[in-house]
Amino acid sequence: MKKILAIFMTVVLVAGVLSACSGDSKSSGSKDKDVDLKVWSFTDELKKPITKFEEKNGVKVELTIVPIADYPTKLKPVLESGVGAPDVFTGEIAFLKQWVDAGYWENLSEKPYNVDEIKDKYVPYVFDLGKDKDGNVRALSWQTTPGGIFYRRSIAKEVLGTDDPTEVGNMMNSMDNVFKVAEKMKEKGYSMFPDEGSIRWFSQGDNPQPWVNDKNELQLTDEKIQYMESAKKLRENNYTALAAEWSPSWFEAMDKPIKMKENGKEKETQVFSYVLPTWGLHSVLKTNVKETTGDWAVTSGPSPYFWGGTWLGVYNKSENKELAYDFVKMMTQDDEFLTDWAKETGDVLAYNPVTNAIKDDFSSEFLGGQNNYQFFLEQAKEIEPGIVTKYDQQLDTFYGNAVQQYVDGKKSKDDAIKEFYKKVQNAYPDIKVPKN
Repeated sequence: MKKILAIFMTVVLVAGVLSACSGDSKSSGSKDKDVDLKVWSFTDELKKPITKFEEKNGVKVELTIVPIADYPTKLKPVLESGVGAPDVFTGEIAFLKQWVDAGYWENLSEKPYNVDEIKDKYVPYVFDLGKDKDGNVRALSWQTTPGGIFYRRSIAKEVLGTDDPTEVGNMMNSMDNVFKVAEKMKEKGYSMFPDEGSIRWFSQGDNPQPWVNDKNELQLTDEKIQYMESAKKLRENNYTALAAEWSPSWFEAMDKPIKMKENGKEKETQVFSYVLPTWGLHSVLKTNVKETTGDWAVTSGPSPYFWGGTWLGVYNKSENKELAYDFVKMMTQDDEFLTDWAKETGDVLAYNPVTNAIKDDFSSEFLGGQNNYQFFLEQAKEIEPGIVTKYDQQLDTFYGNAVQQYVDGKKSKDDAIKEFYKKVQNAYPDIKVPKN
């Protein structure tokens, strides 16, 4: 994940649920009088940290988990009224920019927090994404979520002559080269990717730009338009397994050959690679793979990207701000806790003092002994936070639909783009959309 593209989150929101954000769909109900701290989140990630925090501080914490699809709409009225509001709440990348500018999170740049004094201890893009439009830090995160291409070592050796991550990465350092590898895979009966959407993360190329610039203009860059052609090329050349992201066949293909239809005929294929971020290893691949454990590796693609992430901060009207910030500090700055957390979960941390101490000793049995921790930390250095806007979730969905219409042959490229512009204008009248 590297010069980063916070891109087409057509599926990103869903991903946030399955992944580094693998959330429960239940929520705590009754409010205990003896509760010292209330935490709201869309993910169950905080369960174990909360238990540790309770033991360490002799307090009781109530965790309310709301499904991510309902999270923003259920949280906002509570924050507005203050009735039953949490002392600490989390935010996902898909709606992070809206929340940091909304004023519900405490300003952590001010006293007594002064978090700007420790900004150099964090992966830059993670720290910067927690800032509001005035540059004040409102939320922090313990994790960094750059992405890469996870691939099968045995297939790489057979088709490409090597399974070395650096060498394989060099073979896929541009979309042109990705297609060269895809053709080689096809000749041997393999599918390059499960579906066309896999490459959306590379659609910003080396020119990452926000959907809406500081002049409130929609920016459909040449690189994003080229993504339409690349996705179409994958389909027309039968380079994928037609296994849509998060579908049963998408998961099944991680571990064994699957059946698919090509030109009306049924055939069997194996998928060579999956485009996933850090959490994809532990929350997606490891949970679905049994037969091919140890036969995987991760490498870089045509351009850097990141996908997902969880931030948290203190509610600005909380009556327990000191204790609330103690929990935020444990999650984002506590050396002992974060060291144990990283080793237990494999989460790639954003807090440099800990990552610098542990990164050299990581080795993933699932990835054939590869040090994926070091790989992802290098990728994180290339991420640019400036391309994330409050419009991303909706615009990514609109554009993803337009691309799919073109790939499926339901619309011409020009018509698909015109429809995209129309949807953007209807949803956001204030955005300046290019004239058709």
